[in-house]
Amino acid sequence: MNQGDAIPAVTLTGSDGTRFDLSTVRPAVVYFYPKADTTGCTREAIDFGDLAPQFRELGVEVIGVSKDPPAKLERFIAKHDLAVRLASDDGTACEAFGVWGEKKLYGRVYMGIERATFLFDADGRLVQAWRNVKVPGHAEAVLTAARALKTAG
Repeated sequence: MNQGDAIPAVTLTGSDGTRFDLSTVRPAVVYFYPKADTTGCTREAIDFGDLAPQFRELGVEVIGVSKDPPAKLERFIAKHDLAVRLASDDGTACEAFGVWGEKKLYGRVYMGIERATFLFDADGRLVQAWRNVKVPGHAEAVLTAARALKTAG
């Protein structure tokens, strides 16, 4: 995805099992994470959840996306009292956003989700993308960009 691209019209399944078209959610922060209830993914979800009220004040919805099934996402939310919307992807969104690819860990090569975040404006256009995200401070950086977007708009 490149700056100015439209948010892809892909269908995701919310943690509660309801399906929704991602392109109808705007402005939005869409962040992709590899696997629910792992250390980095938990920290990222908590960080975005802690800032959820501030994103809501800006009118920006935050959606975390992984390939985990909805039931696992519900357990993840309950276990950590997460205040962020999580959605399950069948792989369509990962492909559309270009976040599915080869990864390496301890010499092992496998296919997985790149940790990445995308900020879309009220028109559904990509304003900023963060690739190969490092979790510490990331949610705050996205909030700062969302604030700048609100100020500019």
